[in-house]
Amino acid sequence: MPDSRTADDRLSNSPIEAAFREKTPGSAALAWEARELFPSGVTHDARHLKPYGLYVDRAVGPIKWDVDGNDYVDFYGGHGALLLGHAEPRVTAAAQAAMAQGTQFGAGQRGEIAWANAVRRLCPRTERIRFTSSGTEATLMALRLARDFTGKRKVIRFRTHFHGWHDHMASGVANHFDGSSSPGVLEGIDAGVVLLDPNDADGLRSLLSADRDIAAAIVEPTGGGTGFTPLNPSFLHLLRAETLKHGVLLILDEVVTGFRVAPGGAAEVFGIEPDLTSWAKILAGGLPGGAVGGRRDILDGLDFEAAAARGREKIAHPGTFNANPVSAAAGAEALTIIAESDACARANDTAAALREVLTGVLVDKGLPWAVYGGFSTFHLFVRPDLPVDPTTFDPLSLPSVAMKDRPKELIRLLRLAMLINGVDTNPMCGGLVSATHGAEEVARTADAFAASIDMLRRAGEI
Repeated sequence: MPDSRTADDRLSNSPIEAAFREKTPGSAALAWEARELFPSGVTHDARHLKPYGLYVDRAVGPIKWDVDGNDYVDFYGGHGALLLGHAEPRVTAAAQAAMAQGTQFGAGQRGEIAWANAVRRLCPRTERIRFTSSGTEATLMALRLARDFTGKRKVIRFRTHFHGWHDHMASGVANHFDGSSSPGVLEGIDAGVVLLDPNDADGLRSLLSADRDIAAAIVEPTGGGTGFTPLNPSFLHLLRAETLKHGVLLILDEVVTGFRVAPGGAAEVFGIEPDLTSWAKILAGGLPGGAVGGRRDILDGLDFEAAAARGREKIAHPGTFNANPVSAAAGAEALTIIAESDACARANDTAAALREVLTGVLVDKGLPWAVYGGFSTFHLFVRPDLPVDPTTFDPLSLPSVAMKDRPKELIRLLRLAMLINGVDTNPMCGGLVSATHGAEEVARTADAFAASIDMLRRAGEI
């Protein structure tokens, strides 16, 4: 009979994969069941891992436990939502109390006002806010507001920068760097998007001087993938100056960086005053939720009375779970903790210590790779065709698209090895550090990194 298993199900000859399978039989069983229900067995593209990803039962602080009882230092960080770590007691209690009162009233409620005030406490220049259910929705609304306000059609985006999965954001992140339409996106959508290389000052100036139909520019303020392809801060300031000069709105996408790099986000750190900002993740305390905020006159596009007064049609924006009571309660509590503690600074300091010790592992192992990043992130640079000095690597020295090009199979095996050794990273073997990570987790991660490199060498992969 023909073998009906998928390629992911067939055993490989890799001793690393074999060790992973031996450690995680419960995850394997659930992954098999999930493949009958979900495309590729996953509910988020980034969770796709061959032969299968982890299934987790619970998590506290910086640690999570899979269905087989294995514990892991977690650097996935809830896709960036968990600056305060898993199951933060005050946030959990706030969400539980709100849920007990009801999850959807179909009416205004006190919590949404408290949540908006918590945002404005940290980002005081925010004049108006509109809540959404996700970061993708927040960036989509930001574009709609910008086009409505300016009467122009186009938006500038930067290659490798991620702004969600709606149609205007579907190309130029990991592929389609020419801006062409990706699967399922109508041809012609790309006509409303102009892709530029990040850090290209001359290209930016030239475009803004030549094209008068640019409504806005949207940017990840620390670079694509939260600094995986880093952005020079001087370019961010140039972008603000040039957009002001040409009457183009600046949208800071702070879905990940917001309330993480500092309590007031990247806008605070870099001293940038955007016209609009998109938030999600930490905004809702680890629950679903997003928002767009900024200038009152721009947000007036959503206002019934303001739209009528100017004789224009209002932007429609329903959304059943916008500012839902549970997310509002969790978000307001999380932002209050961030405002009143050193959570951002602790996460940043721990990440800096982690980058330093992981660099030391590379030096000790004699590997021409690098660990880089800023604030509470760390990223791994691996290019066998481009050896680097771990102690002097400058990620800004390479074009962003080249920075995106990493050896997928080697990274996959390294990630499996890290899981075997008790550390869960993101798909590119980097991650996000929370305020609950500390010296113990840094040391454990360094040991896991060293052991994983040894596993790769024994397997003949490096």
